[in-house]
Amino acid sequence: MNQDRIATLERLIRRYQASYYNGEAEISDAEFDALWDELKSLAPDHPLFAQVGKDADDGFPKASHLIPMGSQEKAANPEEFRAWAMKTAASAYVVQYKLDGASLELQYEKGELVRAVSRGDGLVGDDITPNARRMKGVLIKLDTDFTGGVRGEVLMPRAVWHTKYKDKANCRNAANGLMRRKDGAGCEDLELVCYDVSDPNNDSMFREELEKIRWLEARGFMVTPARVFTDPEQIIQYRETVAAQRDSLPYDIDGLVVKDIKTNMDDLRRTRPERQIAFKFDLEEAITILRAVEWSESGSTYTPIGIVDPVRLAGTTVQRANLNNPDMIRALGLKIGSPVRVVKRGEIIPKIEGLAHSMLDQVDPAAMQEIELPQVCSTCGTNLVDGGTRLYCPNAQCPKRIHHRIEKWISVLDIREFGDKLLQRLYESGRLNRIADLYTLTEEELSAMDRMGELSAKKVIRHLRSPKTLSLSTFVAGFDFDGVGELIMERVTDAGYNTLEKLRAATVEELANIYGLGEITARTIVEGLAETKTDMDAVLATGIISIAEPPKEEALLLRGYSFCFTGELRSMKRSEAEERVKALGGQAKSSVVKDLSFLVTNDPASGSSKNQKARELGIPVISEEQFLEILEKPEKAQSLGKPDANGSLGLQAENKEGDKPLPRETRERSGKKSPPEQTAMMRQGDLFEN
Repeated sequence: MNQDRIATLERLIRRYQASYYNGEAEISDAEFDALWDELKSLAPDHPLFAQVGKDADDGFPKASHLIPMGSQEKAANPEEFRAWAMKTAASAYVVQYKLDGASLELQYEKGELVRAVSRGDGLVGDDITPNARRMKGVLIKLDTDFTGGVRGEVLMPRAVWHTKYKDKANCRNAANGLMRRKDGAGCEDLELVCYDVSDPNNDSMFREELEKIRWLEARGFMVTPARVFTDPEQIIQYRETVAAQRDSLPYDIDGLVVKDIKTNMDDLRRTRPERQIAFKFDLEEAITILRAVEWSESGSTYTPIGIVDPVRLAGTTVQRANLNNPDMIRALGLKIGSPVRVVKRGEIIPKIEGLAHSMLDQVDPAAMQEIELPQVCSTCGTNLVDGGTRLYCPNAQCPKRIHHRIEKWISVLDIREFGDKLLQRLYESGRLNRIADLYTLTEEELSAMDRMGELSAKKVIRHLRSPKTLSLSTFVAGFDFDGVGELIMERVTDAGYNTLEKLRAATVEELANIYGLGEITARTIVEGLAETKTDMDAVLATGIISIAEPPKEEALLLRGYSFCFTGELRSMKRSEAEERVKALGGQAKSSVVKDLSFLVTNDPASGSSKNQKARELGIPVISEEQFLEILEKPEKAQSLGKPDANGSLGLQAENKEGDKPLPRETRERSGKKSPPEQTAMMRQGDLFEN
């Protein structure tokens, strides 16, 4: 069985390698890497791993490389990288971006460009000198009589691809196609960014890799940012930082190249050099098989969840992926047994994005099965409504729907003492039928319940009846309209519907005009407000819960700042801290993301995932005392950082001992730069950091 699979993988890899080097890749990098990794797991010594790609036979003259252009070893995760670093045991490492383009060697004789040779099979490639002369970054004459080779990557800037070549799958495909055109048309849209230089007749020309970058930069070549690390763990952290910021770079990159700082020409001549490695980013896309569909029941909505063969994705093993709704299943043509593409980007839950068309010929169509949708509500037996974008129970009195709404309200108010078991017992007894019923509970009732002591009952009632003033967005989100959370409601209130009266008077058409809503969400809000009007009014009539007045413009002193809280706060509950941030115009976020302004914690040395993520992204970590100072005097936030051009804090580079400042295009990722300015940044000397 394994031998058959190995043979199939070899055939597919050779086919896709050929299409890649011919300039029109048939599959994505993620799909190719999945095949490559599978073959490596089944046959780690397969001869295919010692080979490199081959250019198309498209009529260009052939030329030999001055030094073989071998294939790099690859580390797909920190564990593989640590193993390589332990084996290499270098005193220091030079780290550069792994540019996602087409390799090219410029050959010079006494300072004059004589040939430009594509990668080919690593030994012989195509002589595309006429085309290369038209590319930006290719120097025809040097200010020295150097004889040897300069290596770089032919790239298409994202801005150019976006405006002129979007018919191509990506920047790399567009660049590969243009550089091999016989007429050279379009090569002026390409740029060469260099990373290596050598003289085959003088192995001692450079002692260290940094000297090469300095030499290239001094001649006027565009170079990749270079950083030096002595600790492999710092490189792992740097990889996470760059991965989070790569979308802001002018070119595509797919990882880092890590080299022993000491130049070793014998190693460079190997088919697969051992003293350098491509430390690729965690895959954000993987190929797997859809094995089943489960239906997650939340309130009245039934959401499809795909069960897939386990795959590694963004550093974790994924077996479950979102399918969103019935329309998505139909639009993608999914069936049980389909090969699918699973993606996970940023903080988003893994989801199935589509069929893996390149793998369809590897599965038996007869073995596939249609995906069946549930027909009736599992709780009340009502026929479900297939609304396309939503499968739901239409029964407003469905017990599950009511129970979930009360559960959501308790969660929004952060009443932790009110556990799931207590809620379940009260609901099953018929005591709770709407949110307002929570405020009629007594200590005696709770004390009489099984396993509920008097002290516990007092605590629950005290927290229930503690007066709370909520923002309108939090109040409405607590009533659990399907798919409508606080962020959506903040958009609604920011659009001017900032009182309950205004919100109730709004029509579907008016709300649908708000950016980011649409008709379906607008209708859900309007219908939800009508359905819960009596319950909302009853909650407000208790006098315990009130809705905050819309803040005046001059009071929004934290507008543009966002806060995330981790661990326990001493002075208030997390929910209260979030409400105070919102009252000043700031945002409260539940997770650490790249545009977060501050992480608030009383344990900054903790190894929690939020603390670790904040350190990786360079997000300021502040104490509860500092947070309280900001609430008292919001202008203090500016001493720790300021909002970026999009209204959120830019990355604050953390200058650790032994570490270097981040490249300027990383530090200034939030600056408003035009595409030409971004491209020029690769030419600036401050991108090289020693």
